[in-house]
Amino acid sequence: MRGRSVGDLMTPTAVSVRPGTPFKEIAHVLDEYDITAVPVVDEQDRPVGVVSEADLLRKQTAVGRGNTAEDLMTSPAVTAGPEWDAVRAARTMERHAVKRLPVVDGEGRLIGVVSRSDLVRLFLRRDRAIQEEILEDILVRTLGLPPSALTVEVSEGRVTLSGTVERESLIPVVVRLCDGVDGVVDVVNRLEAGRDDSADRTARHGPPSAVPPNRGVDGAGQ
Repeated sequence: MRGRSVGDLMTPTAVSVRPGTPFKEIAHVLDEYDITAVPVVDEQDRPVGVVSEADLLRKQTAVGRGNTAEDLMTSPAVTAGPEWDAVRAARTMERHAVKRLPVVDGEGRLIGVVSRSDLVRLFLRRDRAIQEEILEDILVRTLGLPPSALTVEVSEGRVTLSGTVERESLIPVVVRLCDGVDGVVDVVNRLEAGRDDSADRTARHGPPSAVPPNRGVDGAGQ
């Protein structure tokens, strides 16, 4: 079981411009492809910055600002890897106050772009699809439980778990797995345990060892 990655969510083979691309050509690219920003890449297709509609508008009010992508772009480019999960991408966007991230391969070359709207679509999954993934992937395939073992209710992405699991230590595992399902915005835990297995762990490993007194090399207390 694996949530969708940036590589799954991104728009592949992203449109890009070169540092020397002039203002009017950049505006034409944004209009033609109906996008609000475009990565600027070097000769090796490695992102060096991003030019947005806001950058073009600032050009109209700034005095002495150049007319090429290199002059207008926000640099350096904040990028993502295709293996990133959606949470990491969203946190990076928030931290850098950007709405999209160029996605690069292992050699730093542009392979796509992931936007906020791509990430938001994760949370538009139907409740039924979320419920089925939890029942089939988490309960049956991952935990080896029958789908009727627990009650899973989903409303607007909010998952409510109820029922009884065999061991108390299993409860946080179930909650964590459900929380990682695409489209889940919250998990309400109403699970109960058939038994507290903390006693079993103590029996196996013994009680915590007493800390011996601090003694000198001759065995006398200090």
